[in-house]
Amino acid sequence: MVSVEPSDRVVTFADPPLPLLVTGVAGVAGYNAFRYFESRFPGRVIGTRRVENWRLCGPGIAACDIHDRDGMRRLFDRHQFASVLHAEGTCKLKSCELDPTMAWRVNVDGVENLLSQLAPETRLVHLSVDLVFSGRGNGGHREDEPTDPVTVYGHTMAVAERLLLERRPSACLLRISLPMGVSFNGHAGAIDWIQSRFQKQKPATLYYDEVRTPTYTDCLNRVFHALLSNRLAGLYHAGGPRPLSLYEIAQIVNRIGGYDPDHLQGCLRHQAGPVPPRAGNVSMDSSRLAAALGFTPFDPWPCGEDTVPTHRDWHRERPPGEEYSPRRLAEMLYRNPRAASV
Repeated sequence: MVSVEPSDRVVTFADPPLPLLVTGVAGVAGYNAFRYFESRFPGRVIGTRRVENWRLCGPGIAACDIHDRDGMRRLFDRHQFASVLHAEGTCKLKSCELDPTMAWRVNVDGVENLLSQLAPETRLVHLSVDLVFSGRGNGGHREDEPTDPVTVYGHTMAVAERLLLERRPSACLLRISLPMGVSFNGHAGAIDWIQSRFQKQKPATLYYDEVRTPTYTDCLNRVFHALLSNRLAGLYHAGGPRPLSLYEIAQIVNRIGGYDPDHLQGCLRHQAGPVPPRAGNVSMDSSRLAAALGFTPFDPWPCGEDTVPTHRDWHRERPPGEEYSPRRLAEMLYRNPRAASV
């Protein structure tokens, strides 16, 4: 049993069925989930990464492509997993547009392969994404709205959702947005890319009109723990309570990190190149998940109203008495300052 402290109160979770498989540990959500569970259940958690990603290694890390039927069968035969957190997926928008066959192989065929390995009683939590929506409306998307992706990535993720809902009705599907946490290589996440541009004294151009609902991985990990430990089934949104445009996210990184404000640039989506196409306001309403769990699952990213941009030049304002540095950024943006140490 593990006690954790979400936004509103302390909640005690039962142990998930073990052993546990976490797929896709090269991604931010999968990497942080693997570290969370492995620290609590050492030797009982396995994380998979693609065979070609040899830099990601260590105890509990297995090289196995999700679409490799024989490789996955051997992995399941060896460990007899009782639960699976499926965080694998290829999410690079441009790569998916240029190679839709590759995107389908990982995001759809990979799900089919995973389903073929599961025993009827194996607990499955699958991660999807907010980009199954086009974002043409005013955001606040709910689970019962039809999907209408504008990218190959979003399309393959929507297909995978339908496949899972039809073939595995006992599974729990979570649509996440931008997971905010550390990555294994310092380059995989949204914060990583934006900060790397500023660190190199290079411009970063972000969109005024692409809106997401980012979440701390600290909060996501607790949700994963809760869902792996119960039998909640169906589709749920798992976005944070604070919608932010990509430009506003970059403003936050720029100001809190103490970087040169001249290196942040903004534009509208239609002013960018045609590939990859960009979604609009894909913010999500996650109230259904909160009601099902019985607690408020997500703190806003970032914590604190004084860290939220109020206008397009907000990042240029540096009130005295505050620290603006990469160290402060790491404390406030990669980790949830409100998270309990468990």
